[in-house]
Amino acid sequence: MIWAPPSEWSLKRRKRRAPAGNAACGRAVPTDSTASFHPNVSPFAKTLTGNMTNTRPVHSSFASAFTLLELLVVISILGILAALSVPAIKNLGKSNAQVGAAQQLVDDVSQARRFAISRHTTVYMIFLPENFWLPGGSSTWFNSLDYDQKAAVTNLLDKQFTGYAFMSLRSVGDQPGQPTSQYIGEWKSLPEGSFIATNKFNLNFYPSNPNNYYPITDNSQIPNLTYRIYSLNYTNGFPFPTETNSAPASLYLPYIAFNYLGQLTVDGNEIAPRDEYIPLAQGSILYAKDANKALQLAPPDVLEQPPGNSTNSMFNIVHIDRLTGRAELLKEQVQ
Repeated sequence: MIWAPPSEWSLKRRKRRAPAGNAACGRAVPTDSTASFHPNVSPFAKTLTGNMTNTRPVHSSFASAFTLLELLVVISILGILAALSVPAIKNLGKSNAQVGAAQQLVDDVSQARRFAISRHTTVYMIFLPENFWLPGGSSTWFNSLDYDQKAAVTNLLDKQFTGYAFMSLRSVGDQPGQPTSQYIGEWKSLPEGSFIATNKFNLNFYPSNPNNYYPITDNSQIPNLTYRIYSLNYTNGFPFPTETNSAPASLYLPYIAFNYLGQLTVDGNEIAPRDEYIPLAQGSILYAKDANKALQLAPPDVLEQPPGNSTNSMFNIVHIDRLTGRAELLKEQVQ
């Protein structure tokens, strides 16, 4: 009878049933499963057996990958999304800058009110309009200033539509008929890219006529709410550009004012007839400069960007209550 090598299934079965005596006695246990049961198996049989036990099918796996076409499609989609999102991100940054400028103005209006209450006097917040150095359209006043005064005016050229300062025309302890004018602190400016809407300086909307206003509508309110925007009040009673200068009668500067109770006022005594609304705009103001980048006596170029953002749904308005003098920021709410 010719011996045939055991099958793989038979070997596994015998291996499970094999006693562990040899291992327990410290004897070496052959690693070749065929030799452990058949010590006299020929090398040819061992080779054959080994070949038989290694005849299991081998399954190869292939890593998945993108084709070139799929990669190009994905890159194209990412490019389109980037092109759509970048303008939105830029506009978001601009919007945040405008809100920051509006909040700065709210804080400084509140500061003017606190000055009026703490000093027990009327405090004015003076603004700088376009071409303020040409009272009555004439350069006579500017030419009459000395060197230091001209320098003070020139240093304010980049504050047209953006600058403001606090002033009191008298202080506690002043003798009757002898008021002491005083600028409270330095001139301030709104952040770059923000300015007070130019129509706020437009005398065609002067508040003496209640019908001279332009509207800004808040469409987020139900029903829609319309704010009536008048220009700032103007007076020629401020010393300028320093507190020791007597400004000419033709030099009118715009302002808001708070009485000693912190209420909004026009003349320092009577409460203002209506609340004040100061709309802000975002964009750019290009001030005239020479080849050495020194400011020049020339009107600036003002550009709202996007156009009309001070009056459309992007508006930011500083509202001042006439009775309390408290300021707040108004803007259209997203539904």
